[in-house]
Formats: sequence, structure tokens, C-alpha cells
Amino acid sequence: MTCYTVHFEGHVQGVGFRYRACEVAQAFAVSGTVENLQDGRVRLVAEGEADQVDGLLAAILRAMAGHVRRHTIDKTPATGEFGVPGDDPLRIKR
Repeated sequence: MTCYTVHFEGHVQGVGFRYRACEVAQAFAVSGTVENLQDGRVRLVAEGEADQVDGLLAAILRAMAGHVRRHTIDKTPATGEFGVPGDDPLRIKR
């Protein structure tokens, strides 16, 4: 399993980005969090099998294409801190 930490830049706050990411994530066996950052970016941390996390990222980028100007990805081994991918959904971190 892998963990992706993705930072999205652009017009990504105040447009329902976090809620849409959680909705999109329901189609993938992932777990993790999505949150707004003070600097205007959104951070997504998602764990699961690489194909599932890749699929989630691609689906979010398609769904929010008009809002994301740039994104960066940091890939690390999964820690399991978010629960079982697919059983424990993506959550909005406040």
C-alpha cells in the first residue's frame, strides 16, 4: 500500500473542493483526509493500493479541472493511520 500527499493549487477553496473529493473517493478503495490550508491550497492525504490512489487523483483532477492550476504529489509507504482503505472513507479534516 502507498500514501499520497497531494497539494492542489489554484481556485481550490470556497468551491466545494473537499466535499467533491470525498464524493469522488467513494468509488475507490482509499482512506485519508482532505483539508484547506492557510496558504490557500488544499491538501489531500490518501492511502490505498497505488492503482486506487492514482484513480482517485485522476478523478479529482477531472472533476475539478477548472479549479486546479497545479498539483504536487509526495508518495510514501502507507502507515494505516486512516483505517482500512475502502472501509474508512476519505474525511474532511477541520
